[in-house]
Amino acid sequence: MTGVEITGPWYRQVSRRQWKSMFAAWIGYLLDGFDFVLITLVLTEIADEFDLSAASAASLVSGAFITRWLGGALLGAMGDRYGRKPAMIASIVLYSLGTFACGFAWNYFSLFTARLLIGMGMAGEYSASATYALESWPAQLRNRASGFLISGYAGGTILAAELYKWVVPHWGWRWMFYIGVLPVFVALWVRRALPEAGDWREEVAASGARPNPFRPLFTGRRAYLNAALAVAASAALFCVFTPLGAGWRWPLSLLAAGALLAFAAQLGGRRGWLLYVALMATVFCAFLYSWPIQALLPTYLKTELGYTPSEVTDAMFYAGFGTMAGCWLAGFAGDWIGTRRAYAYTLLASLCFVFPVFAVRDTLVGLGVLLFCLLALSQGISGILPKYIAGHFPTQSRAASLGFVYNTGALGGAVAPVLGTRLAEGMPLGQALAVLTSGLTLVVIVLVGADVPRRLGRLVDPALSGDQLLRAPSPSSERADTPG
Repeated sequence: MTGVEITGPWYRQVSRRQWKSMFAAWIGYLLDGFDFVLITLVLTEIADEFDLSAASAASLVSGAFITRWLGGALLGAMGDRYGRKPAMIASIVLYSLGTFACGFAWNYFSLFTARLLIGMGMAGEYSASATYALESWPAQLRNRASGFLISGYAGGTILAAELYKWVVPHWGWRWMFYIGVLPVFVALWVRRALPEAGDWREEVAASGARPNPFRPLFTGRRAYLNAALAVAASAALFCVFTPLGAGWRWPLSLLAAGALLAFAAQLGGRRGWLLYVALMATVFCAFLYSWPIQALLPTYLKTELGYTPSEVTDAMFYAGFGTMAGCWLAGFAGDWIGTRRAYAYTLLASLCFVFPVFAVRDTLVGLGVLLFCLLALSQGISGILPKYIAGHFPTQSRAASLGFVYNTGALGGAVAPVLGTRLAEGMPLGQALAVLTSGLTLVVIVLVGADVPRRLGRLVDPALSGDQLLRAPSPSSERADTPG
């Protein structure tokens, strides 16, 4: 049990307005997932047209990750200062325009550049929608709110996979991106009359004082230094994941990492910097275990198993629906036994399915069932990742902190597909994906299950509180969600 005791059916504790808020945020996240995964479905077609190696093609997936730290920070700060709703709308516009631009790409670099815009929009959507949904729902049901919201992303992957088998064989890969811009009008229409998130309205808007989360970065002389660091980090990441950085990837990687750590230290301050860094490392590892499969599963199905577009769609349907069901399960489990316990136990169970998934070759149904189970447990648990991270931060800086920490850690998603293809140069792609997934899953189990970020944070801030999304945690909640 966590937080406030639930009496009566849980769904009756959610008002009509709160359900509407969840639906609007969910629709935006569904469209976000749809736009983001299009590139993974058509990666082989793009590689053939632009004559790209496997590693270069995989780096197109990485492109949307290298601007996420910036988009998450900027649009997150916008959400803290002006409200969650305007930040959600701005995010949808950004990633939709980026998707549309992908359809007009004429070479590798033009497509990579369009992916940068998608990454900024997706980062803002994550921080704005997550804080909006969490702060709009009752405190004792916020794991459920988190799980329901993130399930929208999986729904978007299912929708994209269904369109793939009809669109690409008849009209080519570019039409997948042209279509990707259309749903933006639906999302904007749904969100036009939404109320503002409850926590933000009560604690920020009502006070009349609009927070500026980036004041520590851009005041006085340090403003020029930090502006230069932001440019350097962006340029270094661009070069690391494109051929421009050939021969210089390690020095450029260290430069980018140093700049991002400097930002984390300044945003966290003297008492919070270690918490920021530890959370970034946790998210980085979470992306390293999850994104090799998310990014390269269609490529594996087409190249190693020889699946047709229709068979790829069927397999991706099992995977996407498994992730969606897993997000729902994660939300209920998190409210029942605590966020951290649900996270660690579910990931531990997922290890039973990693290697069997890549051992099945002759039966689509058997592979589909295993994919459903694996994705429900390993990817579905990410449904409560927003709740886990956001609970470390107060309302006044929650969107910016969540946006920066999560989307900087999401650089693991940029590394994952490239690392997967590099490993596949010395072993079959399926084996490489299984090794990466199982190894990094164990790391995340330890980090989250042992509450490593909060324990480290208390080394420099002994007064660091427990879950700040639970307003009145009960003793049982403290046992479940804070270290002993």
